[in-house]
Amino acid sequence: MKKRLLLLTLFATVGMQAMAQTRVVKGRVLDEKGEPMPGASVMIKGTTSGTTTDMDGNYTIELQ
Repeated sequence: MKKRLLLLTLFATVGMQAMAQTRVVKGRVLDEKGEPMPGASVMIKGTTSGTTTDMDGNYTIELQ
């Protein structure tokens, strides 16, 4: 019984960690007038993950 409980706990923990690993960061870059900035570079500090904004200033970065 203890072995089954331990295995179930282990699988649940590993499953939660796998699900928690992927995150999506979305946002919009605007200038000081509130206008969208197309083509702006967006980087996650301390990583090599980055992207550029679309024509409306929107961006999406998937982190793993």
